[in-house]
Parts: sequence; structure tokens; C-alpha cells
Amino acid sequence: MSTGGFFKRTINDVPLAGKVVLVRADYNVPLNDKGEIADDFRIRASLPTIQALLDRGCKVVVMSHLGRPDGKRDEKYSLEPVARRLGELLSAPVKFIDDCIGDKVRMGVKTAPMKSVVLLENVRFYPEEEQNDMEFAKKLAKDSGARYFVQDGFGVVHRAHASTSAITQYLPSVAGFLLEKEYTAITSAMEHPKHPLVAVLGGAKVSDKIPLIKALVPKADTILVGGAMANTILANAGVKMGKSKIESDQGQAIEDVYKAAIAKVGQANEDTFIVLPKDVAVGDTVDESAKRRSVSVDNVGDSDFALDIGDQTIEEYAKIIEGAKTVIWNGTMGMAELPEFAHGSARIALTLAQRPEITSVIGGGDTADFVLHWDAKEGGSFTHVSTGGGASLELMAGEKLPGIEALLDA
Repeated sequence: MSTGGFFKRTINDVPLAGKVVLVRADYNVPLNDKGEIADDFRIRASLPTIQALLDRGCKVVVMSHLGRPDGKRDEKYSLEPVARRLGELLSAPVKFIDDCIGDKVRMGVKTAPMKSVVLLENVRFYPEEEQNDMEFAKKLAKDSGARYFVQDGFGVVHRAHASTSAITQYLPSVAGFLLEKEYTAITSAMEHPKHPLVAVLGGAKVSDKIPLIKALVPKADTILVGGAMANTILANAGVKMGKSKIESDQGQAIEDVYKAAIAKVGQANEDTFIVLPKDVAVGDTVDESAKRRSVSVDNVGDSDFALDIGDQTIEEYAKIIEGAKTVIWNGTMGMAELPEFAHGSARIALTLAQRPEITSVIGGGDTADFVLHWDAKEGGSFTHVSTGGGASLELMAGEKLPGIEALLDA
């Protein structure tokens, strides 16, 4: 599973057989109103690493966070339901311990058999986790009895927390298979893409994506923009966007992006390089009752909310994507949680799913949630669906991620 491209040691590079191993997974899964797991994608993504460790006779101690309990014990953020689901997926019992440090953990791990899995309680029940506290990390390492630390929680490696960063001071630390796969898929799409490379960017905020757009301008052949991000860029150019969501303070950042684009492709080609919607789908409210109407961007009414790319733009974007060899998609094309305004995102997903020869890398967060629910193969229709939102965004933008940097070099 190792590839030449990964610069850190993985579980294949150290003698783990028969050892106790502490794994950081990302089990920050969505829960429904009854506290049940609404989507187990992140749990399933952790299985190859856990199974490989079990196959080597390891005792696997897994830690994770869930939600934002603000450093206090809050039962609605307990990982107990995750332990049950993990056990079902592994077809083996998973022992749940309702703490992550202390005597309970020491005894619980000690009495668990080899070749078994133990899941610890939410590390964010302690404020020291998000403070990257050294003492807390030391306890995590010591109380788990682990000889090695395996970082496999890609969704958290952009944060310097005790269970991602400080912990590496106390145990020899290597990457799991998911982390390696995420890193390799995302960096190779950014650094060595097959051209044409088409980037599809959407989502709510331009401000979140500015570093990514700047990283893509020199690399991409075409950048397609949708979502509230497109509303902001259009509004900045003087287009009246009615009541649509826009960020009014991004003028300078947008100007910088266009300067870089013009330096690359020339003023005459900027509109075919960074492609904005020609029409948008609007509603008069932002809820299930809103009726979809496609209007040209010059005809958005004062009380309209632009909630998706319009029908003409959907056709144009699909055609451009059909001609791509690599597609990086980060951000839905509109309010995709409302079925009437999911057309743009669904069409992009369909275009990619019908063309397996296109290398498709889909950023985490809302975009991953959308395609996983859209796709009957639960993400299998795409080359890579990331488990990390902020982490995939930062990695695509070429930033260094503390949770990866802290691991042993290959």
C-alpha cells in the first residue's frame, strides 16, 4: 500500500507485530436526533488500518473526538455508539472504556486480549486535548500501555492537539493506511495531475477557499465556481444578487486572484479560465417550500436568494468536466441539502460517476457528505472522497499539516 510519494513512515515500516498500538482515528461522525450514527463513512474508512494491525497480532487501542463538548463530559458526545458500529463492521467485539486516561484505561487495556480492539472515550471531554497539553498527551501514551502511535485520523491532522501533535513526543509515531491514502491522492492530484485539470469550487465562503484558489490558479486549466462563493464574486463585480448570501469584505482577495489569473492566461481569456455562472437557480425563501426558478445572473430580483447554479450553467459545467482528465471538487454548487437546489451538485456528481477514466478527488466536509448520500456505491463511483474537511482544504492549498509533520520521516 505504500507509495513512493509518501514522506513519512507507515505501519508497514516499523515492527508492530504483537505490540499494543494506540491509533488516532477520526470518528467525528454525524448523529441523528436519537443519538444514532447517521453516516458511518469515517468509521468504514478506518477499517483497513485496524484490520492490518489485528492481522499482525496487535492489541489496538483507538482514540478519537466527537463534536465540540468544550472540554467537559457530555454524554451526547460519547463514542459508545461508535464502539458498537465499529464492532459490527469488524465482526468482532470492541471493548469501550468510558474514559481516555486514568486507572480505568490502564486496567481496561491490560485485561483486553491481544488481537482485540479497545475504543476510548472522547478525548475532547478534557480541555487539555485542544490545548495540545504535554502532560495530557503523556497520560494518553502511558495509560494506554502503547508501544507505538499510529495517526490515521486525516480529518484532524490540520490541528495541533494533544492526540495529534503532543502525543508524538511520547511514542514513535507512524501513519496509518487512510492517512497515507488521503495524502497521496490529494497531493498527486495537485502536484502531478493529468491535464486538463478542472477545479470545481463552491460552498459558502470565498474567504475559506482563497488559499486553495491561489494554489489552483497556476495548476488548473479551468476553474468552475458555484455556490455562495460565486454569488460573492458576481456581487463584487457589480452584479445585483438580491438577498443572496455574500461576503462583502472579500474585494481585495478576489482582485488578487484575478490578477494572478490574468498573468497566467491574459485578460482576453480570464472568463473562460475562471468560469462563473451565467444563470442561477433562485427561490424566494431558503427552505423546503422554495420553488426553483432559473434566471440569468442579470435578472436576480431584489427578494431572490440564489441557491444553486442555473440550468444553462449546469449544462456548461458538465460539458467542461466531460473533457477533463483530473477533477478536484471542493464545495457544493448551492444549498444541496434542499433537493430543489441540489441539481447542480448532483449533475457534477453524475458526470464524474459516469466517467471513471477521470481522476476525481472530492474534498471532505459538505461535498463529501453530499456525494456519499447521492452515490449508490457510497463514494465508490469516484477516485477519492476525502474524510477531512479543513484538512483536505489545507493540504490542497499546499499547507503543512502539524499531525503529519510530527510523524517519523521515511
